Amino acid sequence: MAAYQCITFLTDYGLDDGFVAACHGVAARLAPEIRLIDITHLVPPGDVRRGAAVLAQTVPYLPAGVHVAVVDPGVGTARRGVAVQSGGRVFVGPDNGLLSWAATVPSRAYELTNEELWLSPVSATFHGRDVFMPVAARLAAGLPLAEVGREIGPAELVALPAPTRLVRDGAAEGEVVTVDRFGNVQLAVTGADLDRLGAVRGATLTVTVGRRRLVVPYLETFGSVPPGELVAYTDSAGLVALAVNGGDAAQRLGLPPGARVRLSR
Repeated sequence: MAAYQCITFLTDYGLDDGFVAACHGVAARLAPEIRLIDITHLVPPGDVRRGAAVLAQTVPYLPAGVHVAVVDPGVGTARRGVAVQSGGRVFVGPDNGLLSWAATVPSRAYELTNEELWLSPVSATFHGRDVFMPVAARLAAGLPLAEVGREIGPAELVALPAPTRLVRDGAAEGEVVTVDRFGNVQLAVTGADLDRLGAVRGATLTVTVGRRRLVVPYLETFGSVPPGELVAYTDSAGLVALAVNGGDAAQRLGLPPGARVRLSR
């Protein structure tokens, strides 16, 4: 009997090659009864933080399952492959911080050392196909987690630093967590942070980026302003974001991931 409802899959593999299909094929051969849900395969190449953010913001809306994430610039090196249990979910992927924002309360963790579960031969550059997906499929089909390899302490797992934010002196300051494909800029500042500052939707925010100060309406959605205009809003993850209706806020404001933005009433 299957142990989980589904396998989910996130990578930076893109859609131009057969990488994603090969991984799907491995899962279908080993666990044909398990549904596979693609999260995305368009994470920018090697962008572990972007992958971590997308995974963490998507997983709460997915069925309990085995979640495979592969953004792995260190593939084939000494970096570990791991399986991590957090709540009723299992996360499988490289131990490079990619899983850390989603697996927030890891209860058990294992290094993937049981080579009998892998495909053979193993490519040094395609562990998604040859290591991570075979292990995930077997777990979803009922393999006990302890059989994937050597147990390690959850504290030994690589963790990405959490996106920084600070609320003080009547303002909220936070880094850019992600920029999506539309150019919308997601900040580490939460909508609840702005509520505590007394910010009201329908009013304006002062947005400080370096030496630039802009007055931006704080509204519900993109279409609340005319085309081409900036707007601040609380996005679907509960984080404050900046957008241009029909345009690219990241490009207009010069805000890459990691940049810092200050918001005040």
